[in-house]
Amino acid sequence: MCEHCEDFHRTVILLGALALYADALDSDQTFVDTIGPCLAASLPEPPPGLFPPGYDPNQGPEYPGEGWTP
Repeated sequence: MCEHCEDFHRTVILLGALALYADALDSDQTFVDTIGPCLAASLPEPPPGLFPPGYDPNQGPEYPGEGWTP
């Protein structure tokens, strides 16, 4: 297993748990707004084999509202 696989998986799990917490009725939105970007920024490189060869996350379909100019 790669050197950073455990860190990557742990951080993804924490981001998922934070997303579930953010949807709770009594969640602290300031906490979510502070911790979410910090967790996302701390993600190490994805482990080898997680994405198919040649995968580029910057290519893909346009999302609604993107690429449109008046």
